Amino acid sequence: MKTQALKAFFICVLLIASSTYANVFQPKKPTKKQTVKVALLLDTSNSMDGLINQAKAQLWEIVNELSYAKCNGITPNLEIALYEYGNSNLSSREGYIRQVLQFTSDLDEISENLFSLNTNGGSEYCGQVIQTSLEELDWGSNNRDLKMIFIAGNEPFTQGKINYRDAITNAKEKDITINTIFCGDYNQGITGRWQDGAIYGGGDYMTINQNKHIVHIVTPYDNDIIILNKRLNNTYIHYGTFGSSKYSNQAKQDMNAESLDEAVAVKRAVTKSSKLYNNAEWDLVDASEEKEIDFTKIKKEQLPKQLQHKLAKEIKTYVDEKRKERTEIQQKIQELNKKRKAYVAKKQQENTKKNELESVMIKAIKKQAKKKNYSW
Repeated sequence: MKTQALKAFFICVLLIASSTYANVFQPKKPTKKQTVKVALLLDTSNSMDGLINQAKAQLWEIVNELSYAKCNGITPNLEIALYEYGNSNLSSREGYIRQVLQFTSDLDEISENLFSLNTNGGSEYCGQVIQTSLEELDWGSNNRDLKMIFIAGNEPFTQGKINYRDAITNAKEKDITINTIFCGDYNQGITGRWQDGAIYGGGDYMTINQNKHIVHIVTPYDNDIIILNKRLNNTYIHYGTFGSSKYSNQAKQDMNAESLDEAVAVKRAVTKSSKLYNNAEWDLVDASEEKEIDFTKIKKEQLPKQLQHKLAKEIKTYVDEKRKERTEIQQKIQELNKKRKAYVAKKQQENTKKNELESVMIKAIKKQAKKKNYSW
């Protein structure tokens, strides 16, 4: 009896020990990061060239502000979707509405598509484009995600066969906040029911002068950031079926930013030094940060020419070197950007930027993010 009792005792000890071991050493499931989901619904009718130009120029500053956001001490993911509406080149059967881009964190792709937009006269159906974005986009079910629609235009909010209040009711059921940006006079936007759309959607009503010339403040740190950006580009190692074209597009979006203003190129470079600029789908450095890579299985013909005849271990060493180099460059850009921001803030004290897409969107995002414990 004593022997059996002793055996039972040791079995219990072993079960407890094995259970404890499993709890301690079993890999934990990674905590799911929160995501900021922003759908931009842009009026691309004839009078909206200024709005599109502001979106092109100010995308990077908006992303840079979002890169400072924290949720539970962690930088959330960012996904942006893009729609155009009110363009007579689009299908009348679809309500002159086109999904330009599904939710994506590929910032180069967002920039590329913004630069592809052209304006043409048409009918602007706000209720319908909101409803379309609700049906077509993957908004997810995480109630901690920050989900926002920004719709911008300059015609009455009431046009079209879908009542804007019905569409906004559906948005509220998905925990999506509706923000309206009227391109024109504040009171005219109220008359056109843009303010009512924002109030009913739990968001902010904003007005901008879409034709306002954007004044970029040049700083003593811009040139150094531009030089560092060129060095940063040399740390990217493309791979995979679309790697080479994605790498080329990165350079193209640098040129697009520079074509607007050198200060826009600087802001884009700052974005590229942040955690939100991630290209794991085509860049080996970012990809190796997220997962273990078997370098023996990578197709050599899809790598840069200088790596196509290297051994797997040599490629891995090269990737490790480029990661170290990139980290150092990104830190230098971030340090310079702190000085740049302080310089810009000082210059803006007497003439604060107002009435531009960037400033009104950032203000609304920060205000609404607080409701879900996001902080800056």
